[in-house]
Amino acid sequence: MSLLELKDVRKTFGAIEALRGVTFSVEAGSAVALVGDNGAGKSTLMKTITGVHRPDAGEIRFDGVSIVGKDPGRIREAGIEMIYQDLALARMRNVASNIFLGRELTRSVLGVRLVDTNRMRNEAEAMVARLGARIPSVSQMTGHLSGGQQQSVAIARALTFNPKLVIMDEPTAALAVREVEHVLDLIRTLKRDGISVILISHRLTDVFSVSDRIVVLRQGEVIADDATCDTSMNAVVAHIVGAHSEPAS
Repeated sequence: MSLLELKDVRKTFGAIEALRGVTFSVEAGSAVALVGDNGAGKSTLMKTITGVHRPDAGEIRFDGVSIVGKDPGRIREAGIEMIYQDLALARMRNVASNIFLGRELTRSVLGVRLVDTNRMRNEAEAMVARLGARIPSVSQMTGHLSGGQQQSVAIARALTFNPKLVIMDEPTAALAVREVEHVLDLIRTLKRDGISVILISHRLTDVFSVSDRIVVLRQGEVIADDATCDTSMNAVVAHIVGAHSEPAS
């Protein structure tokens, strides 16, 4: 049984068919790249998986349980975490505060709950060390970090939910080459720890570097779903631009 299974998922907005029978799966501890041109349906599909949109038809099962109709909070509790391209970090707060943003650790002092900054700092340091992230200090302001370091903070924050699946939206966009490799190493670390990844990316070199499978969306349909080792960059590009027009079987 796959960790995440989508079968014939459909979503329309008025006359627009955003998803037209999407079927694919994600195995535990694997990375699946989701690629396609702008307007292919990638964002709609991710919002449907994470509960922002409810599919009009089809089935989405996670860890053997249907998640159709569950709200985003329940889906997050089930083990799916989404890291958006803008990262949604508080750049004027330090790294530890960002990692625990919205779920700060507390301690009781004379019956009053106070934020436990020492424990948050210690646990943030442990999370950063687990990832092998190149962050000089969890006390540093997040806005002073590089793009790759900020991506590390976003991943560390996601891991505090103990996810089974992390969805990453263009995590290497606008990063320098050296920082791109660091983010790719973080994805490899997630896989090593048994955490599945859906990687949305336009950078095919990154996709081929870390993914186990590549799913190509075009106009709301899965046009190709291949093991990375069984396809090529030229073939994926051809699918994206429509040179191969037959949906995947």
